[in-house]
Amino acid sequence: MASSNHRRRVPVLLAAAAALLVVLLPAPAAATDVEYCKQGRDYPVKVSGVEIVPDPVISGQPATFKISASTDKSISKGKLVLDVKYFFFHVHSESHDLCDETSCPATGEFVLAHEQTLPSITPPGSYTITMKLLDDANKELTCISFGFSIGFLSPLSII
Repeated sequence: MASSNHRRRVPVLLAAAAALLVVLLPAPAAATDVEYCKQGRDYPVKVSGVEIVPDPVISGQPATFKISASTDKSISKGKLVLDVKYFFFHVHSESHDLCDETSCPATGEFVLAHEQTLPSITPPGSYTITMKLLDDANKELTCISFGFSIGFLSPLSII
């Protein structure tokens, strides 16, 4: 009889261990909805997607933003300008050299990748990033906006 109870407990323990593992692993990146700043405008750089890891972002932890794009131009200089809003309030702006975020010259399909660690005091909630890619003459090559969330708890804080 003891061995019968033991056989019933093993699948339950395995299921519990598997559930715990799923909870502790980082969530897979999900595709993020992207909107062009000016609908109908034919931007020289087309954005095909944005990936944010982890999603939701965790305050005080590094997050990676990957923007998949393509162009038929050869872009050897430029800058990436980011504006961040918390709900509807502007909270942050920054600018980066394009060649620090991707291989230059950027041509064909390329990925802009930026890692950012948000301060641990960053409030949880919904944020929107507007990203402009400008060439060396400050001509707008693309302009997109997308949302992201900062979670309420770090997955490590519940362990």
